Amino acid sequence: MRRASSTVLSHLPTHTKTSFSLLSKNVITHLSSLSTTTPANELYHNHPSPTRLKTCNKSNALVLSKIKTQQFQAHPSQNFNTLVEQPPPQVTSRQRNIKERSQLEEAFESAKTTEDMLKAFKDMEASFDEKELGLACLKLGLKLDQEGEDPEKTLSFAIRALKVLDTDNKVSFPLAMTLQLLGSACHSLKRFNDSLGYLNRANRILGRLEEEGSCSVDDIRPVLHAVQLELANTKTAMGRREEALGNLKRCLEIKEMTLEKDSKELGNANRDLAEAFVAVLNFKEALPFCLKALEIHKAQLGHNSVEVAYDRRILGIIYTGLEEHEKALEQNHLSQKVLKNWGLSSDLLRAEIDAANMQIALGKYDEAINTLKGVVQQTDKESEDRSLVFLSMAKALCNQEKFVDSKKCLEVACGILDKKETTSPTIVSEAYMEISMLYETMNEFETATSLLKRTLAILEKLPQEQHHEGSVCARIGWLLLLTGKVPQAIPYLESAAERLKESFGSKHFGVGYVYNNLGAAYLELDRPQSAAQVFAIAKEIMDVSLGPHHTESIEACQNLSKAYGAMGSYNLAIEFQQQAIDAWEGHGPSAQDELKEAHRLLEQLKKKACGVFSNEPPIKALPLPHTSGSVSSRSSQPGVSQ
Repeated sequence: MRRASSTVLSHLPTHTKTSFSLLSKNVITHLSSLSTTTPANELYHNHPSPTRLKTCNKSNALVLSKIKTQQFQAHPSQNFNTLVEQPPPQVTSRQRNIKERSQLEEAFESAKTTEDMLKAFKDMEASFDEKELGLACLKLGLKLDQEGEDPEKTLSFAIRALKVLDTDNKVSFPLAMTLQLLGSACHSLKRFNDSLGYLNRANRILGRLEEEGSCSVDDIRPVLHAVQLELANTKTAMGRREEALGNLKRCLEIKEMTLEKDSKELGNANRDLAEAFVAVLNFKEALPFCLKALEIHKAQLGHNSVEVAYDRRILGIIYTGLEEHEKALEQNHLSQKVLKNWGLSSDLLRAEIDAANMQIALGKYDEAINTLKGVVQQTDKESEDRSLVFLSMAKALCNQEKFVDSKKCLEVACGILDKKETTSPTIVSEAYMEISMLYETMNEFETATSLLKRTLAILEKLPQEQHHEGSVCARIGWLLLLTGKVPQAIPYLESAAERLKESFGSKHFGVGYVYNNLGAAYLELDRPQSAAQVFAIAKEIMDVSLGPHHTESIEACQNLSKAYGAMGSYNLAIEFQQQAIDAWEGHGPSAQDELKEAHRLLEQLKKKACGVFSNEPPIKALPLPHTSGSVSSRSSQPGVSQ
């Protein structure tokens, strides 16, 4: 991804290159009229720098001198007496100092490379006060950040710029750019909390400048886009992908206000947002953005462009997620044709693997195997692509219940992936998750759990994969619960809930699954009060995210009834069981078995409650424990109702 600093850097004097098409063609008035060495207090007034004025005056004097010389050469006799009688002009130390400072400043402004800029800046430090170097520090920091090779040095220049520009609680455009630079540098150094602090402040200042009208919106928008993009990158790196989506949406809105409505870059921005939604498994939200990207790219570049092929591949993944597999396969085939025409063999190979997985989803196992047999011949012996081919082959064989052959393919895949854990941790961790699910399907629970623990060890080193980390914890907990290792399951489930809340928010339906399983674990350990608390959270999440009549919501309601029954709180147990019965009745004939079982449980509760109501004071429902943030991640396990 292009560094956001390339956007901001373009708004400083003209020695830098702009690499971001959103940029205003006019350099911001504030900065174009200021010397690089403008004192900080002058950034908040409409007065030009004294240094700049003197430089301009000196330049005018040189022009006049040149004109006089030309006049002498044209009419030497008219100037003879003047040359003889007039003494040479005396240059004062003050004038000499002004000239030297002007030359240093011009050397810095004209420097093309980072090395030249650093050398010129070092020369300037001996002649200028620190408070005069604020913009120069900002400019140099942006150049370093654009190259991305030395974030520590970038940060040092950004801090120096901030000390100069952040004065008297006043806001300015250069201050906002400095805060954006600090956010970018801290992100590069993995100081994510610091990065968020700087970026959020930059965002507030830009909003205030826009409200006050002190800067042109055409100048503010590119820098605001850089801030929003950096916020999205930082939140994604922290695993807070749901929050990052809001910033990416804002990026798209800014581009829509700035770019031509059918520009290629606007198409790319729509596709980027679609991919971000795919990353959090929100295929429904991803679909319109991907379709928009496809529409723009077809209109601008034609049906056979590479961009259109990439759009179609993402669209195929989205349709797969929506379980519209025929549409997915159609988009995949169209994408393959273009990729083949362009000779993009690597992308084509991945598309062929995608096609095989779509065939598996459609139950066309033999077709998928034949596709994969053709693909495997194109892969290198120890390549990641080869491991993915064998993984898909194992999936097809597993669906045909050819478990021996499936395990052989998985062993080949794992043998390759073992050697890639350090170099390609994300690809390997995702593959391990899929492999563990296949072992789980074949009732190889120990192997599945072991692989998931290896996956967790990889993910713990990748903060941007926190959402996967939470999902893996949830799955390990579920497998341990399934195999009767309840005490071992609880810490994994508790950890999963906390990690997923941070990534997806407290009302994501996947969090409900985690809490449902955690409640079942507490019941197994005869901790009904703890079980009731987490079942109550699960029910609330399911009701909000899926609706109270969804089957998972009904299961959560019955689990809560069971927990209150175990506590002896029969009034509440009967109340929630009756709610479950009412909900099942709304499902009609398809839920007759579930309705019958729900009635049986209700009668059982009523029998247990006989003789208790007259002596037992009413018990109120347990309050929900205070939860910070949010719970989430699609923990693909159903709720536990025992």
